[in-house]
Amino acid sequence: MASILDEYEDSLSRSAVLQPGCPSVGIPHSGYVNAQLEKEVPIFTRQRIDFTPSERITSLVVSCNQLCMSLGKDTLLRIDLGKANEPNHMELGRKDDAKVHKMFLDPTGSHLLIALSSTEVLYVNRNGQKVRPLARWKGQLVESVGWNKALGTESSTGPILVGTAQGQIFEAELSASEGGLFGPAPDLYFRPLYVLNEEGGPAPVCSLEAERGPEGRGSVIATTRQRLFQFIGRAAEGAEAQGFSGLFAAYTDHPPPFREFPSSLGYSELAFYTPKLRSAPRAFAWMMGDGVLYGSLDCGRPDSLLSEERVWEYPEGVGPGASPPLAIVLTQFHFLLLLADRVEAVCTLTGQVVLRDHFLEKFGPLKHMVKDSSTGHLWAHTERAVFRYQVQREARDVWRTYLDMNRFDLAKEYCRERPDCLDTVLAREADFCFRQHRYLESARCYALTQSYFEEIALKFLEAHQEEALAEFLQRKLASLKPAERTQATLLTAWLTELYLSRLGALQGDPEALNLYRETRERFRAFLSSPRHKEWLFASRASIHELLASHGDTEHMVYFAVIMQDYERVVAYHCQHEAYEEALAVLARHRDPQLFYKFSPILIRHIPRQLVDAWIELGSRLDARQLIPALVNYSQGGEAQQVSQAIRYMEFCVNVLGETEQAIHNYLLSLYARGQPASLLAYLKQAGASPHRVHYDLKYALRLCAEHGHHHACVHVYKVLELYEEAVDLALQVDVDLAKQCADLPEEDEELRKKLWLKIARHVVQEEEDVQTAMACLASCPLLKIEDVLPFFPDFVTIDHFKEAICSSLKAYNHHIQELQREMEEATASAQRIRRDLQELRGRYGTVEPQDKCATCDFPLLNRPFYLFLCGHMFHADCLLQAVRPGLPAYKQARLEELQRKLGAAPPPSKGSARAKEAEGGAATGGPSREQLKADLDELVAAECVYCGELMIRSIDRPFIDPQRYEEEHLSWL
Repeated sequence: MASILDEYEDSLSRSAVLQPGCPSVGIPHSGYVNAQLEKEVPIFTRQRIDFTPSERITSLVVSCNQLCMSLGKDTLLRIDLGKANEPNHMELGRKDDAKVHKMFLDPTGSHLLIALSSTEVLYVNRNGQKVRPLARWKGQLVESVGWNKALGTESSTGPILVGTAQGQIFEAELSASEGGLFGPAPDLYFRPLYVLNEEGGPAPVCSLEAERGPEGRGSVIATTRQRLFQFIGRAAEGAEAQGFSGLFAAYTDHPPPFREFPSSLGYSELAFYTPKLRSAPRAFAWMMGDGVLYGSLDCGRPDSLLSEERVWEYPEGVGPGASPPLAIVLTQFHFLLLLADRVEAVCTLTGQVVLRDHFLEKFGPLKHMVKDSSTGHLWAHTERAVFRYQVQREARDVWRTYLDMNRFDLAKEYCRERPDCLDTVLAREADFCFRQHRYLESARCYALTQSYFEEIALKFLEAHQEEALAEFLQRKLASLKPAERTQATLLTAWLTELYLSRLGALQGDPEALNLYRETRERFRAFLSSPRHKEWLFASRASIHELLASHGDTEHMVYFAVIMQDYERVVAYHCQHEAYEEALAVLARHRDPQLFYKFSPILIRHIPRQLVDAWIELGSRLDARQLIPALVNYSQGGEAQQVSQAIRYMEFCVNVLGETEQAIHNYLLSLYARGQPASLLAYLKQAGASPHRVHYDLKYALRLCAEHGHHHACVHVYKVLELYEEAVDLALQVDVDLAKQCADLPEEDEELRKKLWLKIARHVVQEEEDVQTAMACLASCPLLKIEDVLPFFPDFVTIDHFKEAICSSLKAYNHHIQELQREMEEATASAQRIRRDLQELRGRYGTVEPQDKCATCDFPLLNRPFYLFLCGHMFHADCLLQAVRPGLPAYKQARLEELQRKLGAAPPPSKGSARAKEAEGGAATGGPSREQLKADLDELVAAECVYCGELMIRSIDRPFIDPQRYEEEHLSWL
């Protein structure tokens, strides 16, 4: 382990070298650089509003970016902070001495209530310019209002709660509609619900807060000077389901639960913290005589809304004495107390004062402080000035507070986006868990930090916590980047070593059987973890070496299966003679390469099961790759060995349709050695065409000859078309087989006759069977008795083939008669031809003067002409033009040659022209003019151009030449 740790340290130290040109900075143990780049902005920043009131400010409220303040006793100033340069002044219209007691603005900033000291209440809507008195409210000095956050809109408040100085709680609803002189009043109703009491009787309702919980639950928190009351229940069903009457009715017979404190300021104030507008509040702070009661709020709790309560005493110099707090505002982690001369902010987690903001005396004493929940801004005012506080990054250092409180989960939540702070929290949590002996939790936290690896590892080693160390190493391994291969290899090897050592120590101890099983399951979970798969695969060689060194063959096989190293698994089973398990692995993963490699071993021990597996895989296996295994296996020559090889080869040939020559040749060799009866059937099934068989014919011939399978040899000779050899070999086996071979060359009669003569000679000379020889003579019509007679010995009498000689003589006689009849028919035909020729010589035709050429329609007698037996007449030149296109190219060339020779021949003289032409032709050695004319007539006038074959051949010719079609088409337009 020490060597692995040293190697891991070296790899980490090499990766921490600073790059050239980087500034030199200090690196703490966490690995993060601590550098403050800019000045930290305060959490609470005060800003005075550039505003000088015309009169003293008596009250100020802010909600939803709407600011309302009362100036003097009769002026109301409304400002939309989004349009601060457009203030709105309104006169309250009061002629008496009544002063503004308090003002209340709903969460939407739409409904403003102005409580006067004369027990009157005025209502102003944001969209209205009229101050409207609430007649039903008269006679009540309003101290607090509980707005309906769920149902309040810009036009209606929905049911709300009103607390008075006499301790009464009323339910009311306001509407912004203005119906004219006789229209409805803004206060739709105003009815009492409950009275809050303290020991001396009814007490002023200092604060009211109403909330809606899940499943129709409602809750109200009301405070007096010394008590905090909780009203919890379901809303009533029916027409008043949205109101609070049903909630308070449940406490008619018994008082609600409350918290009470002895001291009193003479007043109290309740503040809520709501993360988002219209969401449920999460925390509360109640300012009272003994301090500030702070806690969490949960509207879903059935018994009490308050939890995690704690009373924070007032800071020094603050309290019911000389400097009482005037108001309280709650933020996420602080509550701010307003005093006459300053504002103090106290952390809700520690109770420490984090801000004391003193105000100058020239502004006068501070009067009140409020919070705008929609923006988070805090507003404070004196009689002559208005101030605004901005809250920025309030949670920036909360993690330190939670860290000091050992509340690590909250500390991590509030520094999740700050890695350096998160690392500090994790390191502290890890140290804390280590001191508490919660080593596994400590290891998980250490793995997430940037602490030095070797320190943490040695820490667990010194404490003898191998299990926690393994957890730490596993999580470090999971956090490595793909480029950190060296660290991953070392961690993987170290983890494997730890697990194997632990398993080795526990193995064999019956008392630690359960612990051994748990450790084994964790080790297997590590080996099969998807997160570590990449690193385990890269380090598989070293892990196998570790497993082998510990002799843990069980996990060696398990790890090989996970890494899909099935070759190692099968080899292991084969080494331990577990051949069926090895075959099961091969069959399950169906890897052809593994079958090729291990089949030579498996076939010697489980041949039938292996062949079944081959057949199941079918075409996924290449049978050629399995032939070596089959050859080695079947060399013993036993029937079972050969039968299994034949079974697989037959499957390849008959089912898979293999055409590979090597497979067919091997199947032939198996048949020749083990199943001779199947050999000839296979050869016949393969066919008799040498181009369609898939085995090697020469190899098959040699194989059959070596094993003495003559019938198979004869078949191969027939496929090779070596009929003489086939007949020669067949005569050694069976004469009938030889006869079948002799009839195969059907187109070569000479060869057939030769083969039958071989059979006849064999029958006569070898078997000396005259009757069989005569049967051969009858079987082959090509053989005659005279062909067979030379084979018989001299002492054979004519009685044996008397019938054959008589049959032969009868056949000759019949043939002579046929020839005589044919000669007579030929003589008669010649006489008829001579008679027809004589008649043709005397045939003639008559041409009338008015006859015309069938082509040009001009008088026929004007030029040389041709007259056909069919009656058609043509001028010689017209016939020539009509015939030429239909003649083949070579005849057209011949026609041109004859015309050229006739043109060159001298014209005939008036004397004996024929004699002179004959003499001239003979003298020149060329054809005579008459011969040329005869040749021309034979070429042109052999048949009528309209009645002969020329017209029939031209049936598919277009009437208009395609080359002249366009010209002809244009001529018709």
